[in-house]
Amino acid sequence: MATAIRTSTLRPLARARPRHAFRTTTQTPPRHAPARRFLNTETAPVLYSAHAKVVGARTGHVEGDDLNVDLTMAKSLGGPGDKGKTNPEELFAAGYGACFQSAMNAVAPSLNVRMPSAKEDSIVESTVHLVGDMGKLDMGIRVELTVKVKGLEKEDLEKVVAKAREVCPYSRATRGNVDTRIEVVKVE
Repeated sequence: MATAIRTSTLRPLARARPRHAFRTTTQTPPRHAPARRFLNTETAPVLYSAHAKVVGARTGHVEGDDLNVDLTMAKSLGGPGDKGKTNPEELFAAGYGACFQSAMNAVAPSLNVRMPSAKEDSIVESTVHLVGDMGKLDMGIRVELTVKVKGLEKEDLEKVVAKAREVCPYSRATRGNVDTRIEVVKVE
């Protein structure tokens, strides 16, 4: 004999389940189940390798194959904030923004969305915040991306951003470990 479950018994469980909606403010978008990933990063073929040699930590110098930059400690962290020099957070912000924008361009055709051809009509502004407590050496980062694309409907842009978030290597590397907030801005 089958046991019947009363729907009134299930209602509290259904109400307890969180409901998410994609927001286009600086709030964190919903954590969608990541797309099934078949790539094993341990054994996948190498497409490109970047190498950097750092001497002198946050106040030192970085050299790479095509990189030659001096570092400075940001003023807000007690350093001089020397003009013409950079820091790890700026480098990470630049890398994440460029990678995310490339992911947007790569996924747009699969969504039947045409990205603008003029470079200045598609902008990703990225901010990397160093957060935590320096005294206790308990620090992390938080990321904010602002995506501005001219000529796309906001709905189409949101689809592109959501898909880019699934495939961008930086987004994949930081998923579940770094709070990343994306704001989508429609530009006329």
